[in-house]
Amino acid sequence: MKNKILIYTIVALAVFLVLPITPTIGGLIDKTKAPNATNEGINKSLKDEIGAGRGSITTPKSSLFIINRDPFRAIRRGRQLFQRKFTREEGQGPGVGDGKGDVHTDIEIGAGLADSCSGCHSRPRGSAGFGGDVVTRPDSRDAPHLFGLGLKEMLADEITADLRSIRDKAISNAKSGSHPVTLQLTSKGIDYGTITANLNGSLDSSHVEGADTDLRIRPFFAHGGTVSLHEFIIGALHGEMGIHTYDPDLDKASSGGKVTTPSGMVLDGSTDKIEVPSAKMGHPQKEGAANEMDYSVVDYLEFYLLNYFKPATYKQTETTLRGRQVFKQILCSTCHIPNLRIDKDRRVADVETVYDPGNGIFNGLFATAIPLFDTKDDGKGMPPLKTPKLKPFLVENIFTDFKHHDLGPNFHERNYDGTIRKLFLTTALWGVGSTAPYGHDGRSINLTEVILRHGGEAQASRDAFAILDRDDQTALFDFLNSLVLFPPDDTASNLDPGNRSAPGFPQFGHGRVNLSVLFNDPTDLE
Repeated sequence: MKNKILIYTIVALAVFLVLPITPTIGGLIDKTKAPNATNEGINKSLKDEIGAGRGSITTPKSSLFIINRDPFRAIRRGRQLFQRKFTREEGQGPGVGDGKGDVHTDIEIGAGLADSCSGCHSRPRGSAGFGGDVVTRPDSRDAPHLFGLGLKEMLADEITADLRSIRDKAISNAKSGSHPVTLQLTSKGIDYGTITANLNGSLDSSHVEGADTDLRIRPFFAHGGTVSLHEFIIGALHGEMGIHTYDPDLDKASSGGKVTTPSGMVLDGSTDKIEVPSAKMGHPQKEGAANEMDYSVVDYLEFYLLNYFKPATYKQTETTLRGRQVFKQILCSTCHIPNLRIDKDRRVADVETVYDPGNGIFNGLFATAIPLFDTKDDGKGMPPLKTPKLKPFLVENIFTDFKHHDLGPNFHERNYDGTIRKLFLTTALWGVGSTAPYGHDGRSINLTEVILRHGGEAQASRDAFAILDRDDQTALFDFLNSLVLFPPDDTASNLDPGNRSAPGFPQFGHGRVNLSVLFNDPTDLE
């Protein structure tokens, strides 16, 4: 693996030296529509990004072709679509109901209207980060960062499979035996309570803990409401940008069928309720269907977020190490579990970003891209297939248990219909040092306040924190503040280490996570 990393680094450096430097920022303009003296913006028109639509792995310029044969271009194209400022002629706006309707049943009315995914997810600069606020509930919801989102989807899906396998085993054992069977529900070291199967095949799910009774772990939204990136993306395009997209995968799965998305996520409508936006999203050839965007756009966005970088680790010291121990000592790690292992990683690369002031430029951070794919010539006379290795991967410093918890009335949330939501997913703490204010609603102004806000199931940990001496509290904060996000286009990496001697440094030559050097044709920029 070390030799392979070295080879990629050398190739990346060689290509980088002959490529123009085009740093980018959030909310990007389309250079084909708005040319400018600095040559900033997206290189390709939306028409060129859509290309041949979804197509197939043998259809050049289609999403399936590029995802499978030129995956780093697919990731970069997804990034450019994420940052793109969509126009009215491209389908953007108005919002759901144009702000009018029954918000009791259609909370998307409160979502507001953006012209780019980066309108809600943009901090740090140019990243799929945090920063937006939507009033889909009376007390609002802060838009979370999307770093490591694909890792969360894979972990949740594997936990679901484990729990359902245990459930099915209980049913089988009960049917073949003479008494009900109760089994412990555990996955990846996380305890989800127990489930009991009766002789007739019925289930007692009253002792399931932290999960819905269907045992599906839904990792998206603060309350755990959505199964997949695919649904999340289509819902956001619809709810936050007013862009309606017919998607055949979602159409089939929501009708009880089973599909695998271009990014490898299995959606099975026979076992899960698959979400479809509230507006009519039927087949585009049927009367009354809303369809404003080719679904290849969804393919690229899904592949981008599947492979999106995990957060970084800032400077580690004796104090931060002590803080990690304090975190464990006051039992925060009971719910905020540090590390979880994926059995089959569907990504094509990992990016490890750490504090390295010798090589880092902005923020002292340096990123190392590590390939996770196999290359295969399928005899089609086309670029070889580049498919994920599907090997295990240890997800470090994620700090979550993917369970629902009641943290007491300080975290409860009002809904427009007058009901109160009490259960929320354990927030993954990676990136927490960059994402104030805190809480699903952004009400807590700093780490002290959000910790003291805890109650309910976390009351004991909250009280233990409150009586820590100053040194231990300081160590804890230093540790949490070392879990950071980073701006990929401003972070030096083995794909572009930067050049401190470059003219105009550091505006130029500061380095970046430059996936373009891994394209089949690095001179054809996105």
